[in-house]
Amino acid sequence: MRQPMVAGNWKMNGSRDFTHTLVSDLLAGGVSSCAAKVVICPPFPYLGVASDGLDGNGEVALGGQNLDVHESGAYTGEVSGAMLADMGCEYVIVGHSERRALYGEDNARVADKVRAARAAGLVPILCVGETLAEREADRTEAVVGAQLDAVIEALGVEAFDGTVVAYEPVWAIGTGRTASGEQAQAVHAFIRGRLSRHDGEVASAIRILYGGSVKPDNAAALFAEPDIDGGLIGGASLKAADFLAICNAAG
Repeated sequence: MRQPMVAGNWKMNGSRDFTHTLVSDLLAGGVSSCAAKVVICPPFPYLGVASDGLDGNGEVALGGQNLDVHESGAYTGEVSGAMLADMGCEYVIVGHSERRALYGEDNARVADKVRAARAAGLVPILCVGETLAEREADRTEAVVGAQLDAVIEALGVEAFDGTVVAYEPVWAIGTGRTASGEQAQAVHAFIRGRLSRHDGEVASAIRILYGGSVKPDNAAALFAEPDIDGGLIGGASLKAADFLAICNAAG
């Protein structure tokens, strides 16, 4: 039985005070007692504040929003997996649609980042998903399949052993639009089936999260689908009450 997971991607939001208050409010609200595995991913400068606020709370994990493919060196402005691990991170988001669209990260680059994350002992949260144009052209499975295949071709299907996949339809991120439970389930089932071609055990065990305007009022319906194992939450993760409601809906 796969334990559900809810990961909060704060994106480029917050401050020291905001981070301290949000972590405190989550703990006070009982986030530690959620049945779901909970991960919070603040911006890099506030990882230390979040870590201090969690104070060793083993029920809430810390994650980074991105990492560089290199272990160290002359790469000004980048952050390595080892640095994230040193700050107490257990997870890292890889290949988010914003990284792909705004910073030109192609499938090969994302596969390299999965490799770097695993080498640093981090669990990658690998994001996959299609744009509105690609969905309307009936290319969802082709696009998502290619994103998965790039990792398999570079690293083997064993790279998905312990990795988390997050399906995020780009057309539903920050737009207020949400894939229906049926639409999301269809893609999640496709993802699991694609991995099952290579290794049925890996496919059965992997957590596949949904990310795309998940809110307290739609979370339970989405998470009730058989192949949706939780959510990668954007805007709603910035409000303690909303994030707690989503975490409780997953458990």
